Amino acid sequence: LVKNEISEYFTFHYPGDYEGIAGVAGSFYVLRSDGTIFETRPHQSTDLTKQISSAGGPPAEYEGLCYDGRYHRLLIVPKSNPGKEYGDRKKHPVYGLNLISGNQGWEKVLEFDLPEIASYALENNIKLPDGKSEIKLRVSDIAIHPLTGMLFVISAANKMLFVFNEDGSVNYIEKLDPDLFNLPEGISFHENGDMMISNEG
Repeated sequence: LVKNEISEYFTFHYPGDYEGIAGVAGSFYVLRSDGTIFETRPHQSTDLTKQISSAGGPPAEYEGLCYDGRYHRLLIVPKSNPGKEYGDRKKHPVYGLNLISGNQGWEKVLEFDLPEIASYALENNIKLPDGKSEIKLRVSDIAIHPLTGMLFVISAANKMLFVFNEDGSVNYIEKLDPDLFNLPEGISFHENGDMMISNEG
């Protein structure tokens, strides 16, 4: 393992349930679980932190955040499918927030097909440890592979890694080793495609 040390730190805003972070051109965008997004610029003396968006989707617990450089937008994903109460029970939405337009509104940019996930798991004999429960998408974080453009979604609830094509279709599902990934909550990539998964605990 490579030994990494903290090179710098700064105080961010107020206490809260913060779930995701994305670095873009000197700014950090931080997602609070209620869907509020903050921008902080730690190297500027003024306007250190500001709220740039309130939740633009239905009420939910939002956990996934990443930067999509192709479209200069943030991707925001709820932990569970809010469509169970507000829309399509079979689709898990991914929202986009454009960082160029100045518009603080979200728009739905992708949907993960939940029956397709269940079918893929069944066809590939992917089961949870109890062998009975259905594979379900419970998003902890999201990241875009820098070389392929595929979307990687980590799920702490069932210790799974989901890989989706750019159109949101299922490409791959992998069970994570619980001895290595006791509570996988974060995912990111180096520019060369090396994947990093962080754990709570």
